[in-house]
Order: sequence, then structure tokens, then C-alpha cells
Amino acid sequence: MSFFTELAQQYIDGEWRPGSGSWDIIDFNPYDGEKLASIPVATAAEVDQAYRAAERAQEAWAATNPYARRLVFERALRIIEDREQEITESIIAELGGTHLKAAFELHLAKEFLREAVQLSLRPEGRILPSPVDGKENRVYRLPVGVVGVISPFNFPFLLSIKSVAPALALGNAVVLKPHQNTPICGGSLVAKVFEDAGLPAGLLNVVITDIAEIGDALLEHPVPKAISFTGSDKVGRHVATVCAANFKRAILELGGNSALIVLEDADIDYAVDAAVFSRYVHQGQVCMAANRVLVDRKVEKEFTEKFVAKVKSLKVGDPRDPGTHIGPLINSTQADAVTALVDQTVEAGATALLHGSSEGNLVRPSVLTGLEADSPVLQQEIFGPVALIVPFDGEDEAVRIANDTPYGLSGAVHTADIEHGVRIAQRINTGMIHINDSTVHDEPIVPFGGEKHSGSGRLNGESMIEAFTTQKWISVQHGRSQFPF
Repeated sequence: MSFFTELAQQYIDGEWRPGSGSWDIIDFNPYDGEKLASIPVATAAEVDQAYRAAERAQEAWAATNPYARRLVFERALRIIEDREQEITESIIAELGGTHLKAAFELHLAKEFLREAVQLSLRPEGRILPSPVDGKENRVYRLPVGVVGVISPFNFPFLLSIKSVAPALALGNAVVLKPHQNTPICGGSLVAKVFEDAGLPAGLLNVVITDIAEIGDALLEHPVPKAISFTGSDKVGRHVATVCAANFKRAILELGGNSALIVLEDADIDYAVDAAVFSRYVHQGQVCMAANRVLVDRKVEKEFTEKFVAKVKSLKVGDPRDPGTHIGPLINSTQADAVTALVDQTVEAGATALLHGSSEGNLVRPSVLTGLEADSPVLQQEIFGPVALIVPFDGEDEAVRIANDTPYGLSGAVHTADIEHGVRIAQRINTGMIHINDSTVHDEPIVPFGGEKHSGSGRLNGESMIEAFTTQKWISVQHGRSQFPF
């Protein structure tokens, strides 16, 4: 893979260079263990250099005509389209994504770039009335300045671009730290696309590093005014705490424990298809995945039989094979954790309709049922190919079970009565929920985000303007004010 030899470096102030840390981040293929790249880590000094470069470049970029700014995103879109095969191969190699998953990620990345083109022109100022005669109140919409972006390993190319492109389109500069398991797809590849698209030096910087090396330097640095973080709720809580202590805006897209609800009048075959996709896409390593499949007891037997049969038909193996549905988990730690969780849950009394074995980072699908209401597994996010089938009696119980989790990201309701489904959806405490569809969705202009431990703030569309700009009030007094003394 040429990307893994050419791009195994830091990208700071328009220059490709090695990090100066004393150890390397090793990038492995999670399927076969092949070493893809070895990257000397960036130190806290290089984080400072990246932020200072961004600070220097941002003012001129903000003053650039937005019609000129948007040309960068048009060119970036064409570059991705031209290199789609190479990027697909890199996603498959670096994170074990299947062909289906890579296509899904690239499709959305292109959609978000198309939205960034439009976003460049969208911020609007306002003139507001005043109770003071002769006073004009102008409210300007301005970039926040420099944005720090921390992206995850599961959709690294997409979720880096999802914050980076809008922040840049709105006149900001960015420092991006990709996850250490996906430094190329989530970091330097994004930088290369924008460099080749003509983005001026310093506006996008990529630091490939780890908290073991830099601590909280990325969060505490005085330059960035906003941090966009996508990852676990545990780390998100820490990010929020540090940002609050340093008076920074935090946009947090965190984990989920989504419920897909199947009512008795649902199209069972269709609901099965939606549930299998919602749970097992990208090996279940999706924040919106349907951890819990809630099924009306009147159709539980039919649904469960068809669900298990469909899951059994999924092909597990080499993600390079276009026929593969389920590839490897991202690393051995994750694979071991998921395997142990299934074993512990079965030992505690759950019934395994499928008890998936593991081989290396490949973990075969499991389907568990017969769970006690207080089972710990019902409360947590499972980042792996494990479905929990939970029967219910009536919609009130379905709503209660769906809400009985610290998370509130996504969900779905399947029913023949759409408006009934909407009424149920309104009672479920999530940021997003879908009627007669999967739990896994993202669209460029629709607010994306969660409630409770699933995060704070929203991304996409107008929400990007709220996330990456600020408002400034300038008043103009025409004539003379009267002062009391």
C-alpha cells in the first residue's frame, strides 16, 4: 500500500516530517497482523508547533472570500473520487473494514464534502432592533479560530472529514489527532487529500501521537477554542472536564446502546434484515449499532428464528473478499473483551442462540436471549458482533426497556402504523431514531448527536455553524447618546 509508506509521518505547517518522540506507533492490519507502518510519535512540543501554525494561518483564511474557500472542497471531492480504489484498499487493510463498509464510509465522506462546499457560504449576519434611538445592532457570525479534532478508529476517514471539512469551510484552522490504530486513514490521508486540493499550509495539521506521550496537551493548549471529539463516553467525560476547566467548547459524539423495537404489526422479514444490518455492520463497531433488539412477545418466536437464520448466513473472514460480511475487530484487546463478555453473560444464565467462536481478531456473531432485567450487558455498549434479543409485552414496556440505559444516541421502531411508531419514538430518550429502518444513519444536513452519556452538541448542517463559529455583537450609535452623568 503506497499510502502506508508515503504518509507515515506527521503533517505540520505544510511539511511532512517524522515525530521527535522516542518511540513509534505501529500500524497493523487487524486481519493478518501485517505491519503497515511505523510512525515516530509527535511530542507535546510538536502539538504546540501544530497549533501555532494553525493560529498563524487562520486569520488570512477567515478573510478569504468564501467563494474561493469552497473551491478547495470541490477539488478534495474530485481527488477522493479519483483515488477511491486506493482509499478503499487502505480502509480494508488498516481497520479490517469489508468492501461494503468501505463503500459506505466513502459515500458519506463525499456527501459531507459536498455539504462543506455549501457550508462555506451559509453563515449569515443579522441587524437587530434596539430600544435606543439611533442605535444599530449588528450581529456577526465569525469562525471560532482553531479547532482540535480527535477522531476514532471505526470510521476514521469519514469521521475526521466530518469535523475537519466544516471547520475549515467556516474559516477555521484545524489540528487533527487520529486514533493510534488508524493513523493513516484517519489522519495523514486526510491531510494529503487537502494538501493536493490546494489548502494553504498551516490550516490543517495532523499529529500522530498518544496520550502516553502528550498527556492532555492537545486539550489544554491555549490556542484551540473548540474540541470536536468522537469516541467512548469514558474518554469523552475526561475531554469535557478538561475543556470546561480551560473554557473551551466541547462537541462530543460518544457511545450508544441503541434499541431496535419490533412491534407485533411489523413486517417481520424486513425487520430482521434491518436488525441484522443494524447490529453486525462493521462487526458491530458502530456507535449507532442496535445492541438490543426488542421484540413483541407475540412475534418473538417467528422473529428470532428468522434473525438467527440470517445471522448464520453471514460470511466471516478476510475483509479483502467482496463476499465477506464480518471482518476482524480492530485489535486483540477488543476481540478478547467481546469474547469474554459473551462467555460471562452465558455463564450468568443467558441463552446463546449463537455462541460465536474467535480466531485472532475474528469474532464470529453471537445472539443472546433469556437475559435477566438487571443483566449488566443490557446497560453497556458492545463494540462487537453480539446481539441481545429482549421480548416485551406492550409498547409501555418496550419504551421502558429502551430508555433503561445511560446512553441515548439512536434507535429504530418497526411497525405497520407509521404514526404509532412516531409516537413511540417521541417517548424514547435518544438524539435520533428511525421508523422502519436501521439504527445506523448519518446525513449531512440532519442534526447528529445524542442525549445522556451519548454526548453533547450536534454536528451536520446548521449544527456545524453552531459548533464551529461564534457570534459577535457590534453596535453603532447614529447621533449622540444621552448619558446620566
